[in-house]
Amino acid sequence: MHPDLITETYGHRLRLRVCGLCIQDGQVLMVRHRGLSRKGYFWAPPGGGLHFGEPAANALQREFMEETGLQIEVEQFLFVHEFLHFPLHAIELFFTVKVRAGQLQPGYDPETGSEQIIERVKFMSYEEINQEKGVQLHDVFNHCSSINELLQCRGYFKSDHKARY
Repeated sequence: MHPDLITETYGHRLRLRVCGLCIQDGQVLMVRHRGLSRKGYFWAPPGGGLHFGEPAANALQREFMEETGLQIEVEQFLFVHEFLHFPLHAIELFFTVKVRAGQLQPGYDPETGSEQIIERVKFMSYEEINQEKGVQLHDVFNHCSSINELLQCRGYFKSDHKARY
């Protein structure tokens, strides 16, 4: 996705997002987005923006279905992450989730219209995640070196303002 389209789609406004940490067999479910970093791709947990009047748990269930084809149960709220690098500003609520049904498959992002950016969905070991550290990995994973460390995060975290473009 071209930086101008990223700015047009997501920029110059505050976005409230929900993100789900889905862990199975010691692996974390991740979504690979095309074009959202200088590396040409970006790994992040499934999630996305809330609609006005939509409860956070419902938004997370909708986002998982759209992006991964999975129906989930929202379990526990963990932490808040803030990303602020002009022109992007997002407040993200992280939850643990559990798969209830469905078949894992790459989905779509309704906000990007005909230029779909979801390339892949995959359960990744933390070894694989650690090999991706950098601008192509959601900042939360750049600061945690294991699943246990990730699941122990509580409170408020702010990104270190590294440019993704």
